[in-house]
Amino acid sequence: MPLAPRIQHPAYQAKLMSAEAAAALIPAGANVGMSGFTGSGHAKAVPQALARRMEALHAAGEDFQIGLWTGASTAPELDGALAKAHGVSMRLPYQSDPTVRKQINAGQMQYTDIHLSHVAQLAWFGFLGPLKVAVVEVAGILPDGRLIPSSSVGNNKTWLDLADHIILEVNHLQHPGLEGMHDIYYGTRIPPHRQPIPLVTPGDRIGDCYLHCDPAKVIAVVETSEHDRNSPFTPPDATSERIAGHIIDFLQQEVNAGRLPADLLPLQSGVGNIANAVLMGLNKGPFENLSAYTEVLQDGMLEMIKSGKLTMASATALSFSPAALEEFNANIDFYRERIVLRPQEMSNHPEVIRRLGLIAMNAMIEADIYGNVNSTHLMGSSIMNGIGGSGDFARNAYLSFFMTPSTAKDGAISCIVPMVSHTDHTEHDVEIIVTEQGLADLRGKSPTQRAQLVIDNCAHPDFRPALRDYFDRALQTAPGRHTPHILSEALSWHDRFVKTGRMLQSDV
Repeated sequence: MPLAPRIQHPAYQAKLMSAEAAAALIPAGANVGMSGFTGSGHAKAVPQALARRMEALHAAGEDFQIGLWTGASTAPELDGALAKAHGVSMRLPYQSDPTVRKQINAGQMQYTDIHLSHVAQLAWFGFLGPLKVAVVEVAGILPDGRLIPSSSVGNNKTWLDLADHIILEVNHLQHPGLEGMHDIYYGTRIPPHRQPIPLVTPGDRIGDCYLHCDPAKVIAVVETSEHDRNSPFTPPDATSERIAGHIIDFLQQEVNAGRLPADLLPLQSGVGNIANAVLMGLNKGPFENLSAYTEVLQDGMLEMIKSGKLTMASATALSFSPAALEEFNANIDFYRERIVLRPQEMSNHPEVIRRLGLIAMNAMIEADIYGNVNSTHLMGSSIMNGIGGSGDFARNAYLSFFMTPSTAKDGAISCIVPMVSHTDHTEHDVEIIVTEQGLADLRGKSPTQRAQLVIDNCAHPDFRPALRDYFDRALQTAPGRHTPHILSEALSWHDRFVKTGRMLQSDV
């Protein structure tokens, strides 16, 4: 029996055109909101056609760039293609593409790194400027014009609401069984008209299964058959497994102490191999009937749902390896009952995060001895990816973990330093720091107490003596003893690495 067509609304069928024709409708200098969150649900054909148009115009001596807004990171078909065409003047709110990163750090592209929960409201407030065009991937269009969201929601609702013009990409490779998995909340307002978000458990549904848009704003519909960025995850190594073990042991201690229920609290897990290792450890651990309220659902959580350890997961995007995607698609009816996909202003909403009391687990680049965390910059001035949702969760969670291996660059860099070279999360938002060396519980501790815990528990043994020496001398010589620093040395480790390729003086 043939499948129903993906575009069932006559008015939208009449607007079918090629990606090249649709890209020709995007004007130079426009702010363009495109779908995409962590390599899933991103627009695919139109950005590539737009990049080819830009390259042709640039070759003819014409300038053509756009402001590019998305949900979070996308993929080579979007960020990569437009960056290689030198077609992006401003990028927000998050990126992970190497070409984009290179251009940002070379000063060739402006970049605004934004808390992911803030993007939609900043757009509604008008702080980001006008949104000229939205390019949004969907899984299908119903006869009444409702849009079936695809594998991510991100900021799509906001882009469709605010954009002057809309281009829809209908992707035939998005599983039709995604229909019904989404919960699109249309109750947000701007001050002074806001109301409480009526969401009290991760599985609550407070909105609609579909996206809506004004048909009069739709200027093009493009059919595609392209995959998401389904990258395989590296199997957990010994370092990741040790980090995961420290966290699981700590959670068990919190249960034993009566500070956590036996089924914990809803989990939030950042993106990456360490996060997946923690989830795999939890899947083998003693906790049952778990839930998740997070922004990205990766392989580790899918395995936990499959095993029954995780009974419900709320997110804004799916980000699977090829093997996990195959499992998901083969059993999508099972997963549809246990997964809810929401706009990122809901998945990352501070009000909801605090109400649910999440256990937040996010990666970092480095932490200093007092518990300040850098999650975005290398050596103080070069952006890596961005803050993403980590700030949304860290400040508002019941427990906030930040995780990293204790060293980087084959031991040349210590990820525990005297002072972070860039601060994304202050000591006031960081409760627990974890490396493969151990775990530092910083709750209720003064700065000097924090320093001793971080050095003793989290620093690599190769760097521990130098950190202790710095801290001891700072205690004796700093003008203030509350958070003692030797200002002439606080960033010397980073400066030495930039000059010599190693942080420790003895290695020069």
